[in-house]
Amino acid sequence: MKLSRSRVPGILSLQSFEAAARHGSFTRAAEELSLTQSAVSRQIKDLEAQLGVALFERVRQRVVLSNAGTRLLPDAARLLSQVEMLALRAAGSRDVTGQISIATLPTFGSRWLVPRLTDFLAQHPGLQVTVTCRAEPFDLNEAGVNVAIHYGQPVWPRASCTYLCGETVVPVASPTLAREHADPILTAPLLHMDSRPMLWVEWLAANGETTTDGLRGHRFDQFTLLIEAAMAGLGVALVPTYLVERELREAALQIVRDAPLRTDAAYYVVLPNDRASDPACSAFLSWITDRVAP
Repeated sequence: MKLSRSRVPGILSLQSFEAAARHGSFTRAAEELSLTQSAVSRQIKDLEAQLGVALFERVRQRVVLSNAGTRLLPDAARLLSQVEMLALRAAGSRDVTGQISIATLPTFGSRWLVPRLTDFLAQHPGLQVTVTCRAEPFDLNEAGVNVAIHYGQPVWPRASCTYLCGETVVPVASPTLAREHADPILTAPLLHMDSRPMLWVEWLAANGETTTDGLRGHRFDQFTLLIEAAMAGLGVALVPTYLVERELREAALQIVRDAPLRTDAAYYVVLPNDRASDPACSAFLSWITDRVAP
């Protein structure tokens, strides 16, 4: 059962409520919205009538949120932010023939995806791309996202996962640190990703190293920070090869032992179930799988 549209609050009523709540004043809310104080008061009275609750209380010449108003404010602010973003996107898409919103893992986005997007856009002129960073699964439709890049297992609620590629990690360090240690992996600090705390332990076991502590060293929560730490000489990092292509090519990092390790998880392209036949999503899926294919 849907709520009658006549009972859905208008944007101006929500704007008046949010501004008055933020300023603690109908007068200052009116100044911000270029309305009269009586107009703001009327909008809020109408909103209270629609919702059947009092949203403000008057305390010493100030308006203070009631309990109901306090509960409503976060949702109202979030809705207004979404409307503002909708208006900005609409204003910025006058000459656009299509749109696609992509959520990507932060380091994958900055080091692999974004440098290659010119190729995708050249193949699809007029397509407007929005790229955001997300590290964990989320509701794609609620977030207004068309496509996501996911690392892990092929599981995502109300969406389908298409295999993109596996992952191989290699031990890398700065040339200076590599010169200072006969075997940096055994004597230098190890650099760890917080989300993969046992990766060094697995690598050491796979390579028959049983005498060194695979948990020692420093920890970081992003691959970008981990790579910067390795270049700064803080230790040896295990990183996916695709993330350090430029650093290896420019000799800012070097592989300190030719012993790659294939990890258990993989990368996937995620499409919401209701976007499977969307032309822009299909084009992106085809493009990225072609680019990653060996």
